[in-house]
Amino acid sequence: MTKEPIHGILKYVLNQTEDLDRVFQALADPGRRQMIERLSRGPASVSELARPLAMSLAAVVQHVQVLEACGLIRSQKVGRTRTCTVEPATLQSAEHWITERRSAWERRLDRLGTYLAETTDDPQENKP
Repeated sequence: MTKEPIHGILKYVLNQTEDLDRVFQALADPGRRQMIERLSRGPASVSELARPLAMSLAAVVQHVQVLEACGLIRSQKVGRTRTCTVEPATLQSAEHWITERRSAWERRLDRLGTYLAETTDDPQENKP
């Protein structure tokens, strides 16, 4: 028996965790969430993304770099214009993680509700 396949699987899982951490860290900023919201309607230039935000164009560029580094968006420069697009697969991975957690908690709460319903005595029966 070799431990190589297990090591490979563990490394893969840890990399996925790091990727997910970067996505949630990027989404923790309201300005970056606003940019993602705008890009969900279609591609936009960095200038378009900056328009509704109360920050400098340089700050917006830094936020775009964070979003790009974690894979939430992709950008392409044509001439002097950098156009950004959202990467749905990365958003779907975060959505999948949240959905798994929600499902697990819903099952736990359903079991708790069933347990409480089965074990709760009628309050009138307990009176002396």
